[in-house]
Amino acid sequence: MARAPVMAAGGIVLRRGAPPLIAVVRQRKRNEWVLPKGKLDDGETPKQAAHREVLEETGHDVAIREFLGTLVYQSGGRSKVVHFWRMEVEGGPVRKLMNDIKAIDWLTLEDALARLSREYERAFLVQVGPIALASAGLAPADAEPTPPLANGDVDAAMQTRTPVEAASIAGLRHGLLQKVRAWLRGEA
Repeated sequence: MARAPVMAAGGIVLRRGAPPLIAVVRQRKRNEWVLPKGKLDDGETPKQAAHREVLEETGHDVAIREFLGTLVYQSGGRSKVVHFWRMEVEGGPVRKLMNDIKAIDWLTLEDALARLSREYERAFLVQVGPIALASAGLAPADAEPTPPLANGDVDAAMQTRTPVEAASIAGLRHGLLQKVRAWLRGEA
């Protein structure tokens, strides 16, 4: 019998500036750089969990903006479903980082993509990072959304994933494309 997926939530956390910066956090246990996220507590909505987890992992209070998408991957033999929102920091840190987090770093989109330890998080950020920056009004209007990870690299990364992970990435790409098309048509 299949085990229920682990439900989690997090944020693509932006700091305004020239250039705008994105938060990545370093896990203490695995020493990996990841996007801030975590599991839902009992009775908590994904949006509430996203806010709590980002506060705990970055030490910053944030304003939650629009929903950016869902990332699904395998973790510990189970599917993990993570919902992400665009978030913006409101000032400096308001609390210490939780014990599970060793450090936080604020990086440009390109540097965040290079720093992330997990290929599936890079593939996700390649897709939603430019959308998050544009929706925050932080990307130049004439900028071409050509992320540093080329489509061939994403395809190669998908080949190293399980079929479930590859399908979730392919579904995410399709869903985001549909959202952008609807937005361009003025339907969103």
